[in-house]
Amino acid sequence: MTAEPRPIPAERPPVEKAAEKAADSTARAHDRVYRALRARIMHGEMAPGASLTLRGIAKSFDVSMTPAREAVRRLAAEGALQLSLSGRITTPALSNDRIEELATLRALLEPELAARALPRAHFALIDRLEAINQGVAQMVACHDGPGYIRLNLEFHRMLYLRAQSPAILQLTETVWLQLGPTMRALYGRLQRTEPPRNHRLILAALKAGDEPGLRLAVRTDVTQGLRMLKG
Repeated sequence: MTAEPRPIPAERPPVEKAAEKAADSTARAHDRVYRALRARIMHGEMAPGASLTLRGIAKSFDVSMTPAREAVRRLAAEGALQLSLSGRITTPALSNDRIEELATLRALLEPELAARALPRAHFALIDRLEAINQGVAQMVACHDGPGYIRLNLEFHRMLYLRAQSPAILQLTETVWLQLGPTMRALYGRLQRTEPPRNHRLILAALKAGDEPGLRLAVRTDVTQGLRMLKG
C-alpha cells in the first residue's frame, strides 16, 4: 500500500513575515533601551528629579518612539522612573520617609543574602571582592561618582550571587534601582577619600567565617550613608 504524500506546509505570506520581523526588531530595541537606561539610573548617572522625554530617549538610542515608550513604562513599573498625568518623565527625588523605607529594605535583604553566601565564600571569591574594592579606591581617587557606585554595587552583587537566592537578589536590585539617583547625591555629600571602611570589615568577616560580624558589616555599609541624607 503506497503511503500518501505528506502535505507541504503553506508558506506564510510575505506581509506576515515582515510584520513578525518588525515585531522582533522592536522587542530587541525595547530591551536594549531598557537595559541601558536601567544601568544609567542604577549607577547614579542621572540626578534626582532629572527630566527625560520620549523623543530625547529615542534620539539618544537611535530607535523609534515605541521602544522608548515601552522601556519607560517598564522602568516606571519598577519605580526607577516617575510618570505624571501630563506625561512628564522624571527620575525619583526621594523624600526622607522614602529614603528610610528603602534603607530599611536594604538592612533586611542584604545581610540575609550575605549570610546565605557565607558557606560558599571560597578564597577565590574573596580575592575577586578585594580586586573590585581596589577598583572602588581608583574611582574615589579620580572623583568618578557613577564609577564608584557601579563598582560598589558590583562588590555587593558578586557576594550575593553566592547566596543562590535569586528572588531576594531581584528584590534587592529593584531597591538599588530606585535609589540610583539618590546614591549620586549621597556620593557628593560624603566626599569620600577612600573605599567604605565597612568593605574591609565585610572581607574580614568572610575570611573568618563570622556570620554575625558579616551581617553587622553589611547592614552598616548599606544604611549608614543613606540615613545621613535625611534632612
